[in-house]
Amino acid sequence: MLTVPPLLWAGNAVVGRLVRELVSPLTLNFLRWVIAFVLLLPLAAAVLRPGSPMWAHWRRYALLGLLGIGLYNAFQYLALQTSTPINVTLVGSSLPLWMLATGALFFGARISAREIGGALLSMLGVLLVLSRGEWRVLLALRLVPGDLYMIVGTITWAFYSWMLARTHEPAGVRHDWAAFLMAQLVFGLGWSGALAAGEWSLTPAHIDLGWPLLAALAFIGIGPAVLAYRCWGTGVQRAGPKAAGVFMNLTPLFAALLSAAFLHEAPHWYHGLAFLLIIGGIVVSSRR
Repeated sequence: MLTVPPLLWAGNAVVGRLVRELVSPLTLNFLRWVIAFVLLLPLAAAVLRPGSPMWAHWRRYALLGLLGIGLYNAFQYLALQTSTPINVTLVGSSLPLWMLATGALFFGARISAREIGGALLSMLGVLLVLSRGEWRVLLALRLVPGDLYMIVGTITWAFYSWMLARTHEPAGVRHDWAAFLMAQLVFGLGWSGALAAGEWSLTPAHIDLGWPLLAALAFIGIGPAVLAYRCWGTGVQRAGPKAAGVFMNLTPLFAALLSAAFLHEAPHWYHGLAFLLIIGGIVVSSRR
């Protein structure tokens, strides 16, 4: 299940970059979650009723909605305004290191040498893709504002993932993935809506409705929003946040494969070697 979100999120980065001229980033984030809300409503309408356990635990879901829905995706779409999908996914692949640091500093997690080694091994694969097999390329690397946005977004996602693993859901939500996502989405939609409203009030926001944008919204609303969050939430709770974080390193690899499939950019030898390093890091980190 932890392999599905990186694939969908790699596609999300490509689509977000393609439609950056058609819609403002914070508005795109809000529309994405409106679609997800409509899709989940038939499956989790009971969560919205008075007396639902969601309302008794509203502070937890408000925070999860802010971190995982309101902020992380907003930072990602902001990043795609000035950075490329491969850069965004590569920066996002630093999640294992942020996950270990966040767990140690804020959640009292004990980090083993094996987990650090697995994270570094996977990061080596990420750097191999970034350098295109030539380490001299790394010396000329320059961060743009989008890369900085993505760093902040990745730290936000690390906190979100630790909260998923360290707290338990109330009865009525615990074993129902749709109810769990809806409980976050109710508040996340409010956060993302507030950010979109601020975008229209303070910046020259825009939207160009048409079939290209509608098709993009359909994809990001169904795949990266609903399906990816369903798999990530369950995967983190079962495998643990430290092991799950390493799987994010598959995102740039999937981005390279999607480029080969849809942009006719053939993969190179270093993509294969990076794949082995990333998978090796996952095995080392998650081995019991």
